Amino acid sequence: MKKKDKGFALPVSLLLLVVMTLMGVTLVGITSQDIKDNDEKDISQQAFYAAESGIAHAKRWMRNPVNVTTLNTKPTQSLNNNTLRWCRTNFLPNFNGNKAFVVIRKTLSEMFVGQTGAGETSRYKGFSFEYFITYAPDKNGNINLNSPKKKPGTNKTYYSIYSCGCDNRKINCDNTKDKVVSLEAIVTISSQ
Repeated sequence: MKKKDKGFALPVSLLLLVVMTLMGVTLVGITSQDIKDNDEKDISQQAFYAAESGIAHAKRWMRNPVNVTTLNTKPTQSLNNNTLRWCRTNFLPNFNGNKAFVVIRKTLSEMFVGQTGAGETSRYKGFSFEYFITYAPDKNGNINLNSPKKKPGTNKTYYSIYSCGCDNRKINCDNTKDKVVSLEAIVTISSQ
């Protein structure tokens, strides 16, 4: 071996060790960010599903004959910060009103009592929905309480369900800290 080749393996192996360490640290960082992004997407998706559950619950509520009586009167519940806990009317671009027939909020675990395992039930406790029902707005978002929109040629009245899903329990949800997703559905019901 030549004298100038002595000690060549040590610097090369140290250089390779540094390069491999940097690659490993970079890979761990990328993986951690991907996991965090996926968790955030999962929470957003679950909040969306909670809002959809609110729409489904409202439709069931509206089909109940006892509740149809409520829908045959004018909306009387004021929509303010005392009535709505986390679903704010400014989250709803197609809404420009301040009265509702009903405001209901539930935790998803209340919807699936006895239908899921213990792990799913505890997971569902962490997601809630809050919705309100009012007359459907006109094209400007205004609601006419004296003359609700009717389906042309029928006696069916248009109603809007505004639902917000939250990634927290119904008593703890805070729209400034938690993920809140809002949805709107328009339904028709025959006038009695």
